Amino acid sequence: MPDKRKHRGAHPDDEKLFSAQQLASLRAAVSDFSMLLTGGYAARSALKLVGDRYQLTSRQRLAVMRSACSDEQLAWRKQNEVSVAALAGRGLAVDGYNVLITVEAALSDGFVFIGRDGCYRDLAGLHGTYRKVNETVKAIELIGTTLQRLRVSSVIWFLDRPVSNSGRLKQLIGRITEANRWQWDVELVCSPDKELCRAEQIVATSDGVILDRAGGWVNLVGHFIRESIPSARVINLACE
Repeated sequence: MPDKRKHRGAHPDDEKLFSAQQLASLRAAVSDFSMLLTGGYAARSALKLVGDRYQLTSRQRLAVMRSACSDEQLAWRKQNEVSVAALAGRGLAVDGYNVLITVEAALSDGFVFIGRDGCYRDLAGLHGTYRKVNETVKAIELIGTTLQRLRVSSVIWFLDRPVSNSGRLKQLIGRITEANRWQWDVELVCSPDKELCRAEQIVATSDGVILDRAGGWVNLVGHFIRESIPSARVINLACE
């Protein structure tokens, strides 16, 4: 069945799964999962242990997984984080789908979660195909005007070539870029992770794999949401 969604909004069960009554258990699960990761437990077995203890659903486990990290990961990420104010005059490499989909979710009334490292993450997945939604153009324009205001010197987007419709998204970004006279490049690559991990520019992402290997990174989505999407449904699952 084709995906006919017009928004990147919340799942029908999310209201219940992430209600105020669930937050104490979810935060405790993030804390316990992070502790197990710090102790060297394998992520999959640690998540099962924690999820079973707190009787979490698959979506709750996904939120916990994306919000947790080990003490070593936390220290490394904080050490390499660059402030938004420090972007002026510097180049930026954007983890395209990671940034865009989270902003779309925030604009679509979907839940966004603050993790232990302070990054903002959603629960959406690509599953091999990207679908443009009603908020896509608005999200790209919001990203662009914000980067212009921050006086970023150059911007390069990396999109996954294997993901269906990446070419169409590149064309859409190109049209918006041309209309606004932004100095952006958009690259279709087989592995954005590899490109971003070795990028010389500051990296905009919340992908833990990239954060643990890249140099400087910026919590750009967090800035977008705090400054420009005050109605976003943000849930802080940080355990500290």
